[in-house]
Amino acid sequence: MKTALTELLKIELPIIMAPMFLVTNPDMVVAAAESGIAGCIPAMNFRTIEELEAGIKDIKSRTNKPFGINLIVNKSNINLKKQLHKCLDLGVDFFITSLGSPEEVINESKRQGTKVFCDVIEENYAKKVEGLGADGIIAVNSGAGGHLGNIPASILVPTLKALCKIPVISAGGVGTGAGIVSMLALGADGLSIGSPFIATTESKVTQEYKNACVEYGAEDIVVTTKLSGSRCTVINSPYMKKIGTEQNMIEGFLNQNKKLKKYAKMLTYYKGMKLLEKAAFGATYQSVWCAGSSIEFTKKVESISDIVSRFKSEIKTAQDDLNSKLG
Repeated sequence: MKTALTELLKIELPIIMAPMFLVTNPDMVVAAAESGIAGCIPAMNFRTIEELEAGIKDIKSRTNKPFGINLIVNKSNINLKKQLHKCLDLGVDFFITSLGSPEEVINESKRQGTKVFCDVIEENYAKKVEGLGADGIIAVNSGAGGHLGNIPASILVPTLKALCKIPVISAGGVGTGAGIVSMLALGADGLSIGSPFIATTESKVTQEYKNACVEYGAEDIVVTTKLSGSRCTVINSPYMKKIGTEQNMIEGFLNQNKKLKKYAKMLTYYKGMKLLEKAAFGATYQSVWCAGSSIEFTKKVESISDIVSRFKSEIKTAQDDLNSKLG
């Protein structure tokens, strides 16, 4: 397949394995790269700059294919400058920026030709990052896992394609080859796919987390504000049903208070991330598993290369079926 994304990154399929907090690891990135797609890992998945450096060197020692790093670009990330310069020094192929202004990342990256793709959920921000010099837009739609957008892909993708001249990469709600073909038909230049890669042999999350992605489906995904203060999708596990998806009265009050909401949100985020970390890597009854609706298509734990191979086969079938219907 040839799209603007495959040309930019020199990959076989126009797919980025989305950066997933706590989930994505170097083994997954290498497997994705060697399968013909691009992997991306959050810088925050490494606790220190030294671990980030070791992780990037490990990936580069095992593949010469392109991979990226996801950077949180708001003020909460006090390590942004160090992360950015370490990644540039080590020669990562691209960045995906999230949750803030990507201006610094874009300006620094342009000096050595590193690509920058920016998460957006609506057209005003898309136009803004294009003006800053972004190489592409990650269109985070209402089907995304984790922090999601508000607009369905069927509206968001063609809207951004009509508005912007840079490539648009659809993020959210796709777990099959037919879904990939449908996004390309809407005008997307590529896709960012995350949740289908949680239940893989290369993932280091608990077997319980992987099993949940197999056993639960799209109807079991709920949106909560309890983890970060912002809307985030999780599997509606028994523990999630017990604690509910909305902030309690005190949390809600603090988040509405002009003087206190900044600190309240920081506390909510810290507590939420610790809860996710415990559920992802340890045996706990407090099972809060982050995932999107595309786990509907996860039927077993398999390797990343098997998933990509399935995508290739399904893409061909979907294309043949579409051509047949179009005559």
